[in-house]
Amino acid sequence: MKLRNIVMGLVAAAFACAAYAQQPIVIKFSHVVATDTPKGKGAEFFKQKAEELTHGRVKVEVYPNSTLYKDKEELEALQLGAVQMLAPSLAKFGPLGVKEFELFDLPFIFDNYDELHKVTTGPVGKGLLKKLETKGILGLAYWDNGFKVMSANKPLRMPEDFRGLKMRIQSSIVLEAQMRALGALPQKMAFSEVYQALQTGVVDGTENPPSNLYTQKMHEVQKYVTLSDHGYLGYAVIVNKKFWDGLPADIRQQLEVAMEQATRYANQIAKVENDQALEAVRKSGKSEIITLTPEQKKAWKKVLVKVHEQMADRIGKELIQSVYQETGFDPKKL
Repeated sequence: MKLRNIVMGLVAAAFACAAYAQQPIVIKFSHVVATDTPKGKGAEFFKQKAEELTHGRVKVEVYPNSTLYKDKEELEALQLGAVQMLAPSLAKFGPLGVKEFELFDLPFIFDNYDELHKVTTGPVGKGLLKKLETKGILGLAYWDNGFKVMSANKPLRMPEDFRGLKMRIQSSIVLEAQMRALGALPQKMAFSEVYQALQTGVVDGTENPPSNLYTQKMHEVQKYVTLSDHGYLGYAVIVNKKFWDGLPADIRQQLEVAMEQATRYANQIAKVENDQALEAVRKSGKSEIITLTPEQKKAWKKVLVKVHEQMADRIGKELIQSVYQETGFDPKKL
């Protein structure tokens, strides 16, 4: 009887182990924006492809709109292993200690997507992702959101129009310098708090790609939107390095394929989504859209490109120069 009990116990344990082995690997993918933004759609696309390619061996749980973690808490949660995957804005890595990523915050460092992608898909972009590994983070890809517009409750056509305005920014030394160069008062604030701050007058304006502006309904509490395209907002899709390295090799390979497909998809739809969002803002009639003249745009550039020089010691003069070489930009010609 005793032997029988032992055998039955071993059989039960074997069944339990088999059942456990069949449990899918869960990847919690947290982000702070709406599902119907480029990043939100990219995350859902990755979920679909990851689960398809692994035949259900991986389950991706997507948490949009800061439902799992606030944007200030995300990186710490990833490093602790409480969440496995994030797509934070590139500005988040400066406060983490990888200041080189603040390159992407420099105003007018890129004029278009072609210039941007020369950097993100080339040696500079790959080298920057590599720097995250010392923080226990593995960088998988860059996802575009788009080029930013300025919004406020007064028209912003010339740099002097910013004087004295309280402008919300992400936590970024570069963006702080950008707003100060314009004569504005930078206000660091979590993305999830911006709408209410604009609504109540805690801040006067902000900067965002049109898709974020529209999906968060910021245009409903901002009278003017200026098509400045002065800066880029993008994301790095990152994972907890220990988690990723611990995955079975075949699973990791399938997830890498899923990420490649999701990256192509997210970056293809980014400009389209922003164009559609801008048109929706225009049709709403709640914000007046301002298009800068070539002379006005040049005035913005003259003021803001000075930030490149101010931040050279922090970001790296050689890194900034390498981007100039890739894009053909020469600040001396302004």
